Amino acid sequence: MKPPRKSHNSSSEENKSPDFEQELAEVERSLISIKERYTQIKSDQEQKAEWQQRQQELKDNKPQTPEIKAELQQIQKQLELLEINLESRLFSWRSLKKPFWQAIRFGGMGVIIGWILKSCAG
Repeated sequence: MKPPRKSHNSSSEENKSPDFEQELAEVERSLISIKERYTQIKSDQEQKAEWQQRQQELKDNKPQTPEIKAELQQIQKQLELLEINLESRLFSWRSLKKPFWQAIRFGGMGVIIGWILKSCAG
């Protein structure tokens, strides 16, 4: 007796399973990264609000002693660092990698198709 043959569809589904699992793992990693980023943004925004409140309290203090001025400068530096951190986290080169290569690929295909059409028409 011959063992029953597997249909073509079942082997095709078996081949797709590792790809699906890889894509699912990538989505999970992306979700974890987004959650971490969201938590970091919330923390930075809370810290920024605290620094701004402290800065306002010091500015409202009428006698501006050298210690208060030094603390205000330190707070200003901290606020600038937080702003840079918040902005840089929203923009990363890795997020532009895929669109960049898609633009190169499809732009290149467009140029090649244009050359072919020009040579056919000319």
